[in-house]
Amino acid sequence: MISIVIPAFNEEENIFPAAEAVCGALKGEEHEIIFVDDGSTDESWSEILRAAEDPNIRGIRFSRNFGKEAAIRAGLEAASGEAAVVMDCDLQHPPAVIPKMIEKWRGGAKVVEGKKSSRGSERPAHGALAGIFNSLMSRATGFDMTGASDFILLDRRAIDAVLSYGEQGSFFRALSQFVGFRAEEVEYEVAARERGRGKWTFKKLAGYALRNVASFSSLPLYISFFAGGAISLIGLVLLILGLCGANLESFTAGISVVIILAGIILAAIGVLGFYVSRIYEEIKGRPKYIISEDTDERNRI
Repeated sequence: MISIVIPAFNEEENIFPAAEAVCGALKGEEHEIIFVDDGSTDESWSEILRAAEDPNIRGIRFSRNFGKEAAIRAGLEAASGEAAVVMDCDLQHPPAVIPKMIEKWRGGAKVVEGKKSSRGSERPAHGALAGIFNSLMSRATGFDMTGASDFILLDRRAIDAVLSYGEQGSFFRALSQFVGFRAEEVEYEVAARERGRGKWTFKKLAGYALRNVASFSSLPLYISFFAGGAISLIGLVLLILGLCGANLESFTAGISVVIILAGIILAAIGVLGFYVSRIYEEIKGRPKYIISEDTDERNRI
């Protein structure tokens, strides 16, 4: 059986179209669809309840918004298939590609990643930000994140490996590569969003990038260290030149160095504080999500 995990946040218009498209793509394939309502404030849960009249569809509802990463994890924990496909509810991840993923999985791949061959009709500004984010994450994680997405098929062994990592600030897109196993790719074009509005803003994308860089890399700490060292070196050079008699307008040059160095120190303290806050979140050990409702009778709250 194949499990399809679909996180949903304020996607009332897309629940039924997503269910129909996935069922249509998986005709003749034993499957289950798991919608995870990530604290939606619209009628998403009502639509999921209607869709769950189909015995192959299950709905899980969070008590509040815990974020997409938590929703993906909840869906994978609930999945009972030999493999699971994670996809977006807005159908920008085309269900027609899923059979190709299944074919590669049956051919021996444990991870089949959907790679964007084009970003479709996505706004140029959003595409540029996403490109910067993927480039940054590639450098931070050491994995090629170019064109990466959350549209991924995982074999049961890969699912269990991903779920074995218990950190709060998990980054599914990178974890699915971090666990290793034989991986293959399937290219797809990002479909246009036909209903509803995108949920990503610059603020959310920036916060998402910062959290995930911190969860996979200590690079920002080293950047602040080397920046501070470079400024100190500049200050030392200016001091030596001044002692050698060079006319540097010493007051202006000295003040400039002090101001720049102070900025570097404050930035380094800020980066250190961010990592300390992440450590604090981890050691509290709070649940990654809380389920308020479940359409599965065996797990009904």
